[in-house]
Amino acid sequence: MSSRPAYIHHVNFPTTDPERTKEWYSKVFGLKAITPKSNTKVVLMTRGNFDLHFTPVEEMDRMSPYHFAMEVEDWDGFLAHLRELGVRYTRPIERPENNSKFCYIHDPDHTMIEIVYHARRPGGPGAPGGPAAGGPGAGGPGAGGPGAGGAAGAPATNGQGG
Repeated sequence: MSSRPAYIHHVNFPTTDPERTKEWYSKVFGLKAITPKSNTKVVLMTRGNFDLHFTPVEEMDRMSPYHFAMEVEDWDGFLAHLRELGVRYTRPIERPENNSKFCYIHDPDHTMIEIVYHARRPGGPGAPGGPAAGGPGAGGPGAGGPGAGGAAGAPATNGQGG
């Protein structure tokens, strides 16, 4: 028996509008709502390998600087997806020391979400068992995405940089 946890099963966040939350997380991250087997009002959503739960509240307490991060497999493709949905994001930042990129978005209740991409993460592009290096999101021309550079607290952009 191990005394170490295997992984985080889910995290729970407040929501002022459960239906809006379900729709937004479905569109942005492809999560599916799960019908609870009890009489709970908590919104249960899953991607299959992780879950997010949302507890209805009357008023939202400001959550910043608290946040959670979502790793994406295709950086440029995901930023294009956000632009198509009209989801604003901060100026992307590149971290050459670990070959990663990140930016921030907010859900409709203003929960901060960090979008992260690692080119050599296990199962990611260029890693054993991951997509072939040089595939979508693996780098190359324009790999920095729109408006590469800046600071983590940079103002949201419309995906066109600046």
